[in-house]
Amino acid sequence: MATGGDGYSYRSTIERRVQRGVSVERKRIGVLVVAYNASSTLAKVLDRIPRDFVHRIDSVLICDNASEDSTYLVGLGYKQVCGDLPITVLRQPRNLGYGGNQKTGYQWAIDEDLDIVVLLHADGQYAPELLPEIVAPLERGEADAVFGSRMMNRGDALRGGMPLYKYVGNRILTTVENSLVGMDLSEWHSGYRAYSVATLREVPFTRLSDDYDFDTGIILQLHEAGKRIVELPIPTFYGDEISYVNGVRYAKDIVREVLRYRAHKAGLGTGETAFATPAAEWEQGTEATQTRIIAWLAPRPASRILDLACGDGALGARLRRCGHQVVGVDAEERPGVADRLDKFVAADVDQGIPADVGDGFDTVIVGHALEEVRDPERLLADVRRLMQPHGTAIVAVSNFAHWYPRVRTVAGRFDYDRQGILDRSHLRFFTRRSFERLARDTGFSARRRAVSGVPFETLPPPLTRAGARARRCAQLTDRFGATTWPSLFGFELLYELDPARPC
Repeated sequence: MATGGDGYSYRSTIERRVQRGVSVERKRIGVLVVAYNASSTLAKVLDRIPRDFVHRIDSVLICDNASEDSTYLVGLGYKQVCGDLPITVLRQPRNLGYGGNQKTGYQWAIDEDLDIVVLLHADGQYAPELLPEIVAPLERGEADAVFGSRMMNRGDALRGGMPLYKYVGNRILTTVENSLVGMDLSEWHSGYRAYSVATLREVPFTRLSDDYDFDTGIILQLHEAGKRIVELPIPTFYGDEISYVNGVRYAKDIVREVLRYRAHKAGLGTGETAFATPAAEWEQGTEATQTRIIAWLAPRPASRILDLACGDGALGARLRRCGHQVVGVDAEERPGVADRLDKFVAADVDQGIPADVGDGFDTVIVGHALEEVRDPERLLADVRRLMQPHGTAIVAVSNFAHWYPRVRTVAGRFDYDRQGILDRSHLRFFTRRSFERLARDTGFSARRRAVSGVPFETLPPPLTRAGARARRCAQLTDRFGATTWPSLFGFELLYELDPARPC
């Protein structure tokens, strides 16, 4: 456990504010000073905090990351001689890494019930004089996070002493990150930041790396959660401080982080970085699968359709606009689903299809429900019973023989994901061969088949021409693979099944 430099508490904060006559309704501001071997610069950084801003600060945490010099003692000494700053000094018993040190500080801000926390570096690279400007958008409720950017004003970074190789690397990595994630930040690599503490409570920042790529990870989390980020221009200061960042390793780590995020958005990987993406959107398949279903059914005369595992009813709503009558079934009634369909029935199809859905359907859409039941044979038998003699069933299944689960299995890293092929809700997995055998065994034959590749449409649009070309190339390559070798490159398999033909 980290050791504290004093007994500063939330109660003492309130008492000081009452003594000063400050309204308890104002935002409670904390400053997290991350420090490592900063004995020569820490006091100077604290001295530069504007005197007319000091009274607005509720708490300052100096978080010494097991420095090898006297940083901790300098912090304690500054606390003794400067009584106007409410300082707490913490020394980590071991070095937790740049990200790990921030995690301690943000948890402190949450525990102290602060409203705003500012990240300030003890080495003097970022200007404490701009603290009022950094917190202003948060105080006005215009942002969930504010980032100081050294790149907003052209040329400022180089004039401030940023080494050319760092400047070029910063610009290249920021361009790559914006393109891969679908954002438009002027800089991803500034360490001058302020966060709404309420926002920190909502994002799982403790899951992030303890290393320097923590800052990239938290941007991804803010983006995934739909939070508002505001950038402000800040000056650049480079002095004699020692950099502890391995540039090549740092670049590799952050590129890996953003690629992992994109993969999770596409249903490849654990999905933990895409934590705010509704898993339910996969129940009816990807956009490519839904579009194919619409193309198959739209030209037909008005008909009765049963949509099993209908999710939020988006697919059913599109079919209704084509003139069809749609009854939806799902275990959970999501907001607005009853308004999008002609009829909605709340039921878990793993327990069977309830009688009150009716029968005599021209088409039954099974979506991915077949993977989420313990007895898919029984479900297909129920589907056939509810269909007209001339009716059809449309079934979508994820392809377990796709290269992604194959690689995961061969590497000994098989596990369930949040969505996609290895969706944690799946009880059964299918390959092309095993599903077609199941269809034959339950009295169906395939009227037609389709296959779709990796769902690129779930990813953000590229922001650069190079990114757009790379994405187009990847799509064409994946589409070619899915067409020529569907068992290996097919991400989703879609079938229209006909019970009228003999097996």
